Amino acid sequence: RAVQTQSLPPASAVEILNKQRLQRPTSPHMTIYQPQISTVLSVTHRGTGAALSGLLYAFSIAYLVAPGTFDSTHVIDFVAGLPDVVKYGAKTLLAFPFAYHSYNGIRHLVWDVGKFLTVKGMYSTGYAVIGATAVSTIALVLM
Repeated sequence: RAVQTQSLPPASAVEILNKQRLQRPTSPHMTIYQPQISTVLSVTHRGTGAALSGLLYAFSIAYLVAPGTFDSTHVIDFVAGLPDVVKYGAKTLLAFPFAYHSYNGIRHLVWDVGKFLTVKGMYSTGYAVIGATAVSTIALVLM
C-alpha cells in the first residue's frame, strides 16, 4: 500500500495537533469516583485554610488602609447595630472554618507522629473531626 506524504510548515503541524486534541475523549477524572470522607475532608481543609487566610489578609490590609475605621471600637459598634440573625450567621461563618481547620490540623499532626494511619483510623479520626467541629461551632456561635 502506498502512502503519500507532504511537507507542512510548522504552523500547520500545530494546527493539526490542536484539531486532534479536540477530538480526544476527556478523562473521567473525579466524575467516576464516589466521594470518600478523606477526599471531602482534604478539600474542606484546604478551603477553610484559604478562607481564613484570605479573611486575615483582607482585614489586615483594610486596617492598614483605614486604621480608624477598623479599630475595636468601630467594629463593636457596627456589630452591635446588626440584627441577631446576621450576627449568628456571621459567627457561624467564622466559627465553622476556625473550628474545622483547627481540629483537622490536629488530626494531621497526629498522623505526622505515625498514629491512626490505617483506613479504619483515618475514618474514625475523620468522623471525630466532624463531630468536634459541629459541637465547637455551635458552642462558639452561642457564646
